[in-house]
Amino acid sequence: MAATPAKPKPCCVCKDEKAQRDECMLFSSSDNAQQECGDMVTKYKQCMAGYGFTI
Repeated sequence: MAATPAKPKPCCVCKDEKAQRDECMLFSSSDNAQQECGDMVTKYKQCMAGYGFTI
């Protein structure tokens, strides 16, 4: 009987995408950081979805 691979922890995946998203949000000079960083947020969400996580 083959063992199924364990699902990774959410903290251990998509680290680069998360760092880019966080840096954009923290250092945004825009009045609407969510809009300005939307592409990075989307990339992070897509990466997490690839590992089976819903955000």
